[in-house]
Amino acid sequence: MTRTQLFGVIVGLVIVAALTTLRASDPPLLRLARDLTFDEYQRLAPRSFENVPVRVVDIDEASLSEFGQWPWPRDRIAALVDRLSELGAAVIAFDILFSEPDRLSPRSVMRDVAGVDPDLLGLLPDNDEIFARSIADRPVVLGFGLSNAGDYRPPVKAGFAFTGESPFDAPPRLTAATPLRSQLETSAAGLGHISLNPGSRSAVVRAVPLLLSDGGQLYPNLAIEALRVAQGVSTYVIAGAPDIPDTITLIKVGAFVVPVTATGELWLYVSPDRAERYVSAGQVLAPAGASSETRAAIEGSIVFVGTSAAGLQDIRTTALGHNVPGVSLHAQTVEQVLSGRFLSRPDWADGLEILAIAVAGILLVLLTTFVSPAVALGCGLMITALALVASWSAFLYGGLLLDPLAPILAGSITHFAATAYRFLVIDRERRVVRRAFGQYLSPSLLYRIEHTQDALRLGGDDRELTIMFVDVRNFTEMSERLTPGEVVRFLNTLLDALSRHVIANEGTLDKFIGDSIMAFWNAPVDVADHTGKAVRAALAMRETLARLNESDAFGFGSKQTVAIGVGIHTGVACVGNMGAEMHFNYSAVGDAVNVAARIEAACKDVGFDILISDTAAKAAGRCALLEAGSLGLKGKSTRTQVFAVVGDERVAASPQFSELQHLHEQLIGSLRLRFRPRREIVNAAKLKASALCGGLSDFYRRITRRAEHFAGEQMAVENEGRSAE
Repeated sequence: MTRTQLFGVIVGLVIVAALTTLRASDPPLLRLARDLTFDEYQRLAPRSFENVPVRVVDIDEASLSEFGQWPWPRDRIAALVDRLSELGAAVIAFDILFSEPDRLSPRSVMRDVAGVDPDLLGLLPDNDEIFARSIADRPVVLGFGLSNAGDYRPPVKAGFAFTGESPFDAPPRLTAATPLRSQLETSAAGLGHISLNPGSRSAVVRAVPLLLSDGGQLYPNLAIEALRVAQGVSTYVIAGAPDIPDTITLIKVGAFVVPVTATGELWLYVSPDRAERYVSAGQVLAPAGASSETRAAIEGSIVFVGTSAAGLQDIRTTALGHNVPGVSLHAQTVEQVLSGRFLSRPDWADGLEILAIAVAGILLVLLTTFVSPAVALGCGLMITALALVASWSAFLYGGLLLDPLAPILAGSITHFAATAYRFLVIDRERRVVRRAFGQYLSPSLLYRIEHTQDALRLGGDDRELTIMFVDVRNFTEMSERLTPGEVVRFLNTLLDALSRHVIANEGTLDKFIGDSIMAFWNAPVDVADHTGKAVRAALAMRETLARLNESDAFGFGSKQTVAIGVGIHTGVACVGNMGAEMHFNYSAVGDAVNVAARIEAACKDVGFDILISDTAAKAAGRCALLEAGSLGLKGKSTRTQVFAVVGDERVAASPQFSELQHLHEQLIGSLRLRFRPRREIVNAAKLKASALCGGLSDFYRRITRRAEHFAGEQMAVENEGRSAE
């Protein structure tokens, strides 16, 4: 073993030790990556929908339209319970909080009327009492939420039996709950918490806590409480791990055994949302009576009552990436228990993944040291494939959640570190290329230059480019109020944040010109969809600048925001190394470069931040574009048509943009005919535009003053003649 090889082995083993330690500490970033991997598994093989007796009675938009806005008076909720009971529902569980008195109750309404006889109030109906009488002696489960104030604890309607060690400190903590109306609390057959992911920072609901604890009492969630009441059982059985306190392994609810995490959570194995899962509340409450289809859906089913109406803000994100009503996840919890399709992450999974990192890492250190990089790469790919196949097979056939990133990270990082060491020693030519072009190009373009023969030809080369110019608006005025040091800090913060999007979208940074950026795409190597990538970079710059302004990253305060203008043009230019033999820059020159610069300058007159030429618009794909007129650019004998970039393909496909586009076409149609657009069209366009892109407001304020930009060459000539007179 040579000294170089020995040093390589030592470096590799240090990396393996660091990776093993990192995985053992399990930082949040690794946990997030692991969760995203398991989400992807569910998307590839979601739980199939099974027609088990579980339904959601949905207070949807149609129900609100028919019976009035939410909240409904509780006598109507009582009528819903009566109707569901008549239809044969096995259990009725409400994913709704009933913590406040019904303000629509006749007694409550008349209490606030001056001069009403107090004796008369007692004779008026009280909706809470009506609701309480309706649910009494019926299998109705009410939900309660978590609270940060007070010390209220809801009563528990079931008993708990334990095997193993005490489980009271295992579940998430319940410090306080939202109080229920006392008569409702007494009349309900069961009470369960409706919190789906308490304490989680993630918007995605991946696991549902079946139990909460205050340290001395356990509280079931709405789903298993509904399952308990449906079976008529009075006790939950909680199994703990032998000799391991504060750990739960199983929860038995009547005839069903539910495997859970150590904290009593159920990994959700979700199925895509299906219409068969839902019954509209309006269909249940139909004045003519429920249809036979509704009766068939409700009869014998565990019914969850909740809402999908967007305005009521009970929409959750699943591992499939779908936004669904929160009540749907309670229903899917019971569906999962009834179908017996569970996911689990065994307690030995962490140890296996840590061991895999160490073994795979040591193996690859030895291979990359004593064999060629090609063989080492093949072994690394084989380890990656084995890890993916093993993890996927465990999920697909056993419902086990094993993280494939452990061996993949060990293999990839170790292999690349050892290979990089070899290249640092023997590959001088590639290092020269990186020194020359590393500050201009993205890593993906550098890789292609290094590994493609004759990909880089020095000297002038005429080729189609997409050129971008970015400039800060009112920079001179801002710089007058700043010290030189503050100007430098401002430019460094802004230009660094914006230029990253050029690199990320495979562009080439040409130069920084004071407060401006020049960049181009499709050189020094071919870049597929180079115009589209330039447009996406510009849109990303818009979003980044908005975040910087919002967070006051420049330290200017909320009263002053920074704005930019972006001009993009696609055309033929000469690109290559230019300058002296001892000092040169890789740059582009030509008319196409001048056009891009002029378009950027025109952003001020047009009143919009991103403009592209017609040639760029044709090559940009399905982006959301609005015609911005034909401009007379300095140095050009003919007018250049430009377009405002509103958003990407998703915005272009949205109905809001389609409506705006229709109004825009009417508006510019009037301008072309030299008519003043109707005020209602302009106002409607402004209103639609404000919902899509804030910068469009100024664009539409100025558009009626730019009629000559839409009227064609002839009108422009006439206007210039009148100006000369």
